[in-house]
Amino acid sequence: MVKNQVVTEDYAIYNSDCMYVLPSLESNSVDLSVYSPPFAGLYNYSSSPNDFSNCDSKEDFLKQYEFLIQEISRVTKPGRVTAVHCTDVIQKDGSLWDFPHEIIKLHEKHGFKYRNKITVWKEPLKVRMRTMVRSLMHKLIVEDSTECFTAMPDYVLVFKKDGENAVPVTHPVGLSYYAGSTPLLPAMEKKYGNFDQLKSKYKDHKDPKTNKLSHIIWQRYASSVWDDIRIDNVLKYKEGRDEDDEKHVHPLQLDVIYRIVELYSNPGEVVFTPFMGVGSEVYAPVSMGRKAIGIELKDSYFNQAIKNLKSIQPLIEQNQTSLF
Repeated sequence: MVKNQVVTEDYAIYNSDCMYVLPSLESNSVDLSVYSPPFAGLYNYSSSPNDFSNCDSKEDFLKQYEFLIQEISRVTKPGRVTAVHCTDVIQKDGSLWDFPHEIIKLHEKHGFKYRNKITVWKEPLKVRMRTMVRSLMHKLIVEDSTECFTAMPDYVLVFKKDGENAVPVTHPVGLSYYAGSTPLLPAMEKKYGNFDQLKSKYKDHKDPKTNKLSHIIWQRYASSVWDDIRIDNVLKYKEGRDEDDEKHVHPLQLDVIYRIVELYSNPGEVVFTPFMGVGSEVYAPVSMGRKAIGIELKDSYFNQAIKNLKSIQPLIEQNQTSLF
């Protein structure tokens, strides 16, 4: 059942269970999917029985999640990418469940090749302040440091569907925008000056072979650890909270989405997200000249997504193919 929907020339968003909407999408119609699945056992997002995060056990959760992966495999074009943002899950006894491993197994079972694992670094004090996780308390260093553990990173798992990619994702003049807080490392600054100087020098540069700006951006993106993702670079979400059932909300950082969309899709192509939240995985690709499909179960998140997506309309009307 679809409770609400907004369909424009640039995006289609649905207030519904993703497993109601996904079967209606055509096979081999999606160029890229990017999303953060419910972290079973770590967060509860709503009280709905349709919510994956409300399964009784990890086993039940994985059974439900497998149905979704099968459908994403069906709608994804051959040779194209799905990117899954995830983390290890803290269990009740304090041990970790290797959730990324389960995600990898299920994707390999349903026609995807596991190609890449990106670690998204988190600043420990900010994690402590946001989550109040006990293992990051400094006093435990004094009392018993066997109870101390590092701030867990997030991961982006990148999968490529079996088959030949019919339309290469190209960047004819390279990359020109950097999504993050630290585009230049100290050694790079000594060689090239500050980033604004580098951007000015290579503005409108047409030869990708000599485009040092693009080379440096790719060098940073190609790192296996994305250590400068801006944790607070997110869409408005506080208005999406519900008093009766809200237990967790923190949207995926836009820097992560911008990077994935830039690397794995062309302008005009279709980006899909089954867990839209407040609209981040629709907002980012549409603002970059892509088309997007998003599905969100929770009413309050969906309503906030509508508000967030209205803010990109001026960009669309100006026929900009990129936010940047």
